[in-house]
Amino acid sequence: MAAFRAAGVTVEARSAWYATAPVPRSDQPDYVNGVARVGTQLGPADLLALLHRIEDAFGRVRARRNEARVIDLDLIDYGGVVTGADGGGLVLPHPRAHLRGFVLLPLRDVAPDWRHPVTGAGIDALIGELSDLNDVRRL
Repeated sequence: MAAFRAAGVTVEARSAWYATAPVPRSDQPDYVNGVARVGTQLGPADLLALLHRIEDAFGRVRARRNEARVIDLDLIDYGGVVTGADGGGLVLPHPRAHLRGFVLLPLRDVAPDWRHPVTGAGIDALIGELSDLNDVRRL
């Protein structure tokens, strides 16, 4: 959160932390997940670039897909903007966020009225469709 503030991004709210098994399942240790709702003058692409710079500063190395990592920052939604559906560029909302309890449960902490920008489904309905919620533990 301090790295966001140092970059001029306002942290408006932060969820509780949640422990979850890696996806896909592996022998990696559990991950700790959370969601921050932020305010910024940056556009979506510039905000994602900032997230990548913060990851780099914390030692993130991108060698293999789904490998263990010290930090992973994703842009889940940007004010309901929908982009990249044609397969090019930044994809918003995050294409798998609605399928992951480790995203939706902390997202509900900071945005209980959130609706999926494409489907219009509310967060509680999306959470109700998930079968992996037992793998998500609030810390």
